[in-house]
Amino acid sequence: MVKYTSTKQLSFEAFKTPFQRGLDPKNRWIRLAEMIPWDALAKIYMEKLCIDFGRPAIKPRVVIGAMIIKHKKSLSDEATIEEIRENPYLQYFIGNEEFSHERPFDPSLFVTLRKRIGEQEFNEMSQAFIDKVEAIERPQKRKSSKTKSEKTQVEDQGVCSSETETRSQNRGKLILDASVAPQDI
Repeated sequence: MVKYTSTKQLSFEAFKTPFQRGLDPKNRWIRLAEMIPWDALAKIYMEKLCIDFGRPAIKPRVVIGAMIIKHKKSLSDEATIEEIRENPYLQYFIGNEEFSHERPFDPSLFVTLRKRIGEQEFNEMSQAFIDKVEAIERPQKRKSSKTKSEKTQVEDQGVCSSETETRSQNRGKLILDASVAPQDI
């Protein structure tokens, strides 16, 4: 059984904390939560679950968010749950509406989640996230291409900043090969 609430219903301003001030909208977890296509990821995750039979499942956003936190911060299963329990930004990221001192789920559930989310589902989730990021970056590239054309106009006039000089000098090729290392290591 799955209980799912769309992310469109979660308001950043409405997140309740025991502190006097709210959360900082510039925090990296708040910005990342806005970029992630939660509905698409939840749909992929829920394909593996039985909707009308069995014990009610943990909300997909909690599961997916915890997996992202675990891998982004390179934490163990137990450390991930403790980190989420202690941090209001991470609790907002996983979809909580208010701060809680409770654990979102038992750390041992990560084992089941890794089995449930196979390679194919993981790749689908990754592709959904990449598509969303590319859609966000396209308008930014258009803006940056305008500024690049403005920079070339300034350079054509004989004015060149130290930043553009540094960029033009650093045009090497990075070789990632173990055989390139010195032999006397």
